[in-house]
Amino acid sequence: MTLEFQPDSCEVNASDGSSFCSTTTSTSASRLSFDTSLQLATTTTTNTITSTMSPSPENSTFTKPPHRSSSDSAWEAIRFAAKQRPTGLSFGDFKLIRQIGSGDIGTVYLCCLKDQDSNTNIFNSHLYAMKVVDKQALALKKKMNRAETEKRILKMLDHPFLPTLYTDFEASHFSCVVMEFCSAGDLHSLRHKQPGKRFSLSSARFYAAEVLVALEYLHMLGIVYRDLKPENILVRSDGHIMLSDFDLSLCSDAIPAVHSPVSSPEIPTTATPSPTRRRKLKPSAAALTCLCKRFFRSRKVRSTEAELRQFVAEPVTARSCSFVGTHEYVAPEVASGKSHGNAVDWWALGIFIYELIYGYTPFSGETNEATLRNILKKPLIFPATASSGSEIYARNLISGLLEKDPERRLGAKRGAADVKTHPFFKGLNFALIRSAAPPGLPSLRRVRTATLYSGSSKEKNASSTGFECF
Repeated sequence: MTLEFQPDSCEVNASDGSSFCSTTTSTSASRLSFDTSLQLATTTTTNTITSTMSPSPENSTFTKPPHRSSSDSAWEAIRFAAKQRPTGLSFGDFKLIRQIGSGDIGTVYLCCLKDQDSNTNIFNSHLYAMKVVDKQALALKKKMNRAETEKRILKMLDHPFLPTLYTDFEASHFSCVVMEFCSAGDLHSLRHKQPGKRFSLSSARFYAAEVLVALEYLHMLGIVYRDLKPENILVRSDGHIMLSDFDLSLCSDAIPAVHSPVSSPEIPTTATPSPTRRRKLKPSAAALTCLCKRFFRSRKVRSTEAELRQFVAEPVTARSCSFVGTHEYVAPEVASGKSHGNAVDWWALGIFIYELIYGYTPFSGETNEATLRNILKKPLIFPATASSGSEIYARNLISGLLEKDPERRLGAKRGAADVKTHPFFKGLNFALIRSAAPPGLPSLRRVRTATLYSGSSKEKNASSTGFECF
């Protein structure tokens, strides 16, 4: 079992010098628990919760994010229900089905809208994930800032590979956010279902590419993710991924820039006269020739440079000395207790690709302390010999991402702009990857969810959760 850890922390926003320091020494399991018994609260009754719940003021207006298609019926159902509630949706508008996950700061439930109209099933025909955070418990553990950071980030996101926040509200001392439900599980569980408990190179490349695009978007917003691992990569029913859990993320400022090649190639022009002939030209003719040369040449040079220019918005100034993450995925600068920045995400991407391809992480030790020592001192080792050219490219990419010096690590300077151009991704159109066919996935989880949700079975599971005590 991997652990998330956060000793004495000090987060610094390099843009304004502001900082937040906390003293937390707790550890918590990072693997999701699917235990259906819920123990959120045992002393609060349903009537008390119902009478004290209050929706967030943002709930009164719902605007569809641009990437959501007009056929997104789950979003339309939320909007339709919200129109019936002038003050916004609240906990009473949802019906909990079962617990589907638990983490360090909250518990996640499968839920649906309650059927308020007997003539239509628009309210309960869609499934959502509701993350419930006990604010009193987090305040005692001095982790409220993590929950607030996650909610703030969720409200910023608008991307196909990141969660859509449908609504949020308060219920007594609980904070609830309603998001997309991913029915195909997570990549950790899916990897264990593959032959040899590892993905094929083509599947690993597909998932790595979508994660790369998601990280690029986060970094453009100035967000350093800091918790990349297969358990946090959920898979939608259509096979595409969605990053989850942003409570360990670091918010800073990205620095947008357009990077051009260092030097532009000299492009010969046949219309340029020789130096001898130029001397014989009249001043007016010489000036006209020079003007034509500059015009045509600069146009070609501009065309060549435009093809090589890349937009980069990487939070290179982000700095934090927080000791956070999952042991097997933390970067050397975190393991050594030094300050870190955006480069930790590119290290984690290297570990992520390695685990997808080979079925285990490269620096895992018998204990957490041994794992951290391996991260700092053990060289990167690959099993056996590469079986194909694609695997050679994959190993080269992993080696660049797992550079122990963050200053020399692939992606540390220009982010995804450098990683995307690696030969491992050659021939992959990142702009159209959302339309690419994902790897085949087992349908067991989706069928099981549908069975659980139908008819009286849904009612049975909803009542057996014990959430009425909440």
